Amino acid sequence: MAVRRSAAARLIAPIVVASALVVVLGLGGCQDGLVNGASTRSLTPIPPQTLSLMHTKGMQQGDPILIRAYKKEAEMEVWKRGASGQYALMKTYPICRWSGQLGPKRKQGDRQAPEGFYTITPGQMNPNSAYYLSFDTGFPNAYDRANGGTGNYLMVHGTCSSAGCFAMTDASMSELYAVAREAFAGGQRAFQFQSYPFRMTAQNMAKHRNDPNAPFWRNLKEGSDWFEALHEEPKVGLCGAKYVFGGSDAAAGACAPKLDPLVAEKRAHDDREIAELVAKGTPATRIVYDDGGGNPVFRAEQTTAFASLSGTETEVPYSAKEYGRHNLGDVSRPESLAAGPREIEVDAKGKPVMLAAAEAPIPTRAAAAPAKTGKPDVAKPAVRTLMARQPDAADEPAKEAGKARPARITLAGADDDPSAYRTLLGKVFAKESPAIPETQAADALVAEPVKAAARPAKVAHGPPARKETLPALRTAKADKP
Repeated sequence: MAVRRSAAARLIAPIVVASALVVVLGLGGCQDGLVNGASTRSLTPIPPQTLSLMHTKGMQQGDPILIRAYKKEAEMEVWKRGASGQYALMKTYPICRWSGQLGPKRKQGDRQAPEGFYTITPGQMNPNSAYYLSFDTGFPNAYDRANGGTGNYLMVHGTCSSAGCFAMTDASMSELYAVAREAFAGGQRAFQFQSYPFRMTAQNMAKHRNDPNAPFWRNLKEGSDWFEALHEEPKVGLCGAKYVFGGSDAAAGACAPKLDPLVAEKRAHDDREIAELVAKGTPATRIVYDDGGGNPVFRAEQTTAFASLSGTETEVPYSAKEYGRHNLGDVSRPESLAAGPREIEVDAKGKPVMLAAAEAPIPTRAAAAPAKTGKPDVAKPAVRTLMARQPDAADEPAKEAGKARPARITLAGADDDPSAYRTLLGKVFAKESPAIPETQAADALVAEPVKAAARPAKVAHGPPARKETLPALRTAKADKP
């Protein structure tokens, strides 16, 4: 009898463990598992149009890949390695949604999509994702752990909803998954996923030089320089709490790996260009989001903005008409997308710049009206928000002077009062971090999704009021890729 109970216990134990695992995973990350059995989505072939594109570029389905993601531009690039050992750009996909601010993920529940260099193996691919398909970025990596980073299950997945992930449309995710699947089938053991705040150009580095994350971004640029100069995958190592990039010596953790001459030349060229831009008066800025962003190709009302990304729509590597037809599914926090990013000029300490008295905002009627209570009217700091936009007639004097006026958020008469900035920008510029529960469920906190077709985002004239309540927690089962 005891033997029978032991056998039964052996049969039941795996089921209990599996059930417990599902519950635990349901509390972590922005990914949840497919509830109704296995999916055949992972077997979808690469679309004929993409196969044709590969053929015109001399690429094969089984060639190794490398993926690069950029938050500010909301783009994801797939590169393929040819027989020469060098990578060439295959295709660029617009990112539908990412959450948080520019900068690395630091703690569980901060809604930050990770930035850094990650390794994706076949075991991290998830064919049974409830968010269509997905792969795990591998956060936290060695760098993240060395810097105290916490969190898990940060994904690239389908469905336009993010809580620390990179969300693509289902169609784009299907294609990304298929391209990666064929690369693995061709013999690639793992591919590199590079995640950046923006394209690591001299212009961007000059503009963001006073951002608190600037030292980290300069470290990331070292890896980006290696790839862009050689079109080879940089080996990634760790020296203390910093990335090191290069060849085999970097992978071994050498703190001063050998620097390829072409990489050194690119780095020196960019450094000179950055210095020249700063000397010419390029303002130091910081970009603030309500909660991340997405590519404007998915917002019909921003067709003009999309066309202006590269001067003309034909120069952009994807079609607004094509991606505008994609089913976005559940869009997380659409009101934060409507507000758009605010580019703020900052000083050497990263604090917002005050306007000179001559540039102070004109008082509004409300501010000029006498108090109805009979009490002396107390003037409140006037607030002006200038969104980044295309130049118009009002900008002509600045253009003639040779200096385009930067977009700013200013508080006239605030006497550099930190509380005034917090009122306008929340806690983005505050030293303290928002209070978020330290639980495994934190990364799974996804804003109550709203069907895009049912609740289109409204164009806002300013940032919407920040909600103080935590978003609803998805209860669907989670999966471990």
